[in-house]
Amino acid sequence: MSQPDRFEVDPAGGTVRIDGREADSSSIDWDIPTRGTVFGTLLNYRGALAALGSAVDAAPYEAPPRAPVLYIKPANTWAAFGEQVALPPAVAAVEIGAALGIVIGATAHRVAEGEALDCIAGYTIVNDICEPHANFHRPAIRERCRDGFCPIGPWVIARHEVPKPDALRLRVLVNGKLAMENTTANLIRPVARLVADVTEFMTLSAGDVLLAGVPENAPHARAGDRVRIEIEDVGALENALIAERRS
Repeated sequence: MSQPDRFEVDPAGGTVRIDGREADSSSIDWDIPTRGTVFGTLLNYRGALAALGSAVDAAPYEAPPRAPVLYIKPANTWAAFGEQVALPPAVAAVEIGAALGIVIGATAHRVAEGEALDCIAGYTIVNDICEPHANFHRPAIRERCRDGFCPIGPWVIARHEVPKPDALRLRVLVNGKLAMENTTANLIRPVARLVADVTEFMTLSAGDVLLAGVPENAPHARAGDRVRIEIEDVGALENALIAERRS
């Protein structure tokens, strides 16, 4: 079953209502729900920054970040709900990055924090997959930008349907077993402040997706594993990891 542009969603139950019929999300042939630029945010969870310990004050960092630390997940990394993610032979395991995706609804430039939510169309779920690495000083292009390393979806929940984006429970399940649990209440920069701080130095456009960040202790997964990310009031994103087949 293909999906129209708009439909009723039950995020908790994982069902959608299309043309008066209810269907399970797994029965839908999902596409990526937005086509703007996807920006990741590093070290925006208190635990993720704390995990650096004293290293944050040593070279090359020399201090905690004073502004959002961003990177881009380019189009080759995007994958839809249910799409298989192929791991290259050299990648034994990956980190599963559960992230709230903030979908921009209108051009945002130097937006005040008190007005930032007005620029948001809604929220989605993003799996910011990456190869494990320890250095945050240089952009981890190789580790973060492999094909399929950014599943997105399955849908965008309208902003007014998520009244408390800074108090959402996140869970990661690997093969049905709970592997991580956290909450957006632990964000260093809550959603509105993050949008305000980012748009202070760059413009976000309608359709862009700004990731709120990835919590500490991201669980690892390997080829053959099935990964599910759940975000309260938004829904669940599922993808299977497979070994890359070489022709």
